[in-house]
Amino acid sequence: MMGYNFGFGGGFGMVVMALFWVAIIGLAIWLVGKLLGSTGSAMTTRSEPQNLPQLLNANETLKQRYARGEITKEQFEEMRRNIEA
Repeated sequence: MMGYNFGFGGGFGMVVMALFWVAIIGLAIWLVGKLLGSTGSAMTTRSEPQNLPQLLNANETLKQRYARGEITKEQFEEMRRNIEA
């Protein structure tokens, strides 16, 4: 009489197969998360500290334009107020 055999290594094969599918599903979830995260999904919110480098960069550019004489002092002050608003 033949005994019951669960395939490769008895029950070990079933464990390997389960781990394989868990890894595949986990990889799919991770990939979807990466793709949605890079496009800015609706679940992510932007807060003020993340915009701070852009504000500093805009102020630096404005200061450089003023220093080069591209804009007047009045234009500089108005643009600075608009950036900081």
